[in-house]
Amino acid sequence: MEKNRRAFIKKLGLISSAGLIAASPVSAAIKDSLTEVDESEKKSFTINILQTTDVHCQVHPHDELFWENKQIVFRKTGGYAFLADYFEKERKRNPYTFMVDTGDMFQGTELSVKTTGKAMVPILNELGYDLYLPGNWEVIYCKKNMETLLGSLNAPKVCANMYDDLGGGKKGELIFQPYYIWNIKGIKIGFIGYTDPLVPIRMSPNYSKGILYTSPDENIAFYIDKLRNQEKCAYVIVLAHLGLSQQITLANMEVCKGVDYILGGDTHERVRKPIQCKYAKVVEPGAFGSFVGKLQLTIQNGVVVKDEYVLDEITDSKYKPSKKITDIITQNEAPFKEDIDIIAGYSTIPLYRYFIVENTIDTLIVDALKWKLPHTDIVFSNGFRFCPPRATPDATGNIPITHGFIFDMLPVDSTVKTAKVTGKQLLEWMEKELNNVFAQNSAERVGGWVDKFKGMKMEFNAYGPKGKRIQKISINDQPVDPDKIYSIASCEREGDPADVLCRIKNVKDPQYTDFTTHSMLIDYLAAFPLVTPSPPLNEIILDAPQTLLTQVTGVDYSFR
Repeated sequence: MEKNRRAFIKKLGLISSAGLIAASPVSAAIKDSLTEVDESEKKSFTINILQTTDVHCQVHPHDELFWENKQIVFRKTGGYAFLADYFEKERKRNPYTFMVDTGDMFQGTELSVKTTGKAMVPILNELGYDLYLPGNWEVIYCKKNMETLLGSLNAPKVCANMYDDLGGGKKGELIFQPYYIWNIKGIKIGFIGYTDPLVPIRMSPNYSKGILYTSPDENIAFYIDKLRNQEKCAYVIVLAHLGLSQQITLANMEVCKGVDYILGGDTHERVRKPIQCKYAKVVEPGAFGSFVGKLQLTIQNGVVVKDEYVLDEITDSKYKPSKKITDIITQNEAPFKEDIDIIAGYSTIPLYRYFIVENTIDTLIVDALKWKLPHTDIVFSNGFRFCPPRATPDATGNIPITHGFIFDMLPVDSTVKTAKVTGKQLLEWMEKELNNVFAQNSAERVGGWVDKFKGMKMEFNAYGPKGKRIQKISINDQPVDPDKIYSIASCEREGDPADVLCRIKNVKDPQYTDFTTHSMLIDYLAAFPLVTPSPPLNEIILDAPQTLLTQVTGVDYSFR
């Protein structure tokens, strides 16, 4: 049919140039034939929308954790060179393919940190994405660098809730355009973007200075109306980096009426079957480049008549590495390769960070912190979610912990800080942290898992009432005394007031140590070059499995 169209257009051009276009018999015949082609093409065709998110600069294939038959399974997945082959194959299968990345593309590895994210720009441009949404970690290098990095990408960026902060709560212009329209064969697909408005609270406050965030419900109805009624879009998609709980909440709000799909990110969840909410379907395609979400829309007579969604796994058994992407990565990594590959120590067991409560990576961190500060009552590791697993032994039979992997575990090399708090402060803070993870109202759930610790033991009901989840808690094997003063240690969040540590307010006697999280781990592994950081059951869930992998409840979804 495309061949016929080109032939008629060519013929039309020749006739027009000969001054014969007004000859009624010929022009009428051409018009009828072109109408025939148009009508035929209107009947039915399929478009692909491919989504990656939360890749966190994992440029190489890595071990990935799967939960199958109630046990951990590891497979090699991801790598931008392999993603490139997947994208090329999809474009060949269907030229009507649109690629989006919904955030956290410039932070997460030693390569990204050492180059302030710049090493990712040529990789992303070569992959040929069509649209981007900034994630919560795009602010890691602060506003100006974020704008420069995203501005260096060839494709447009959308975000309808990030404004220039004029001070005093006054918002200036949007930093990025709020929406984008993909016009394919005369059919319009509208995309609106939203980034988590809690970024200044969840992360170091300094990162987002100069940016004012608003809640999606403040303007989403306005942009839906604009896309549906003014632009006449056949389909409206929200690109979101809010976390699965918040995306489900949004899809159930009346302001979301008119949205068809939410392509989400942030919580690294693997939604294999779209979650049907009141006003829209919600998906999220995992993290680290291990998966691509593929939404296929069948269009007939200008209307989307069918949608299908699959989560494609990127494995080296299915895809071959792109030489061009491999060469870019090799060249960008060369100045840092020697340090990235230095082995600091070994683990006898796989290192991962997928379970909500305790994981081997966080156990390694709190073991090292307690070793550095043996007289501190409690040491904490934040409820981070990022870092792909490491499970493949080298020739020694053990799993190498390289400098590069230390950056994967802790991309921000924070100074360790100590302080003193009362037992009452600890109890109130811990209840608040548990509510951030397990709140019955999904709108109250904040990204991240339960904080990890050593020196304290806790038993709790994940789904108990707010403020009353903790059933038992002890410090140094003694029940917590609300009036007693305890010493604590954790990493400093840049920009927090001096009397705040690990989001605990009004701490006393705050002190900065002379070491960072990275130097702490390197020192610890030098002292103990072979570790077995088995989760110690310091945090016990009484009303859910200890192997809980998601904070999402009440919908047809499980992480696997």
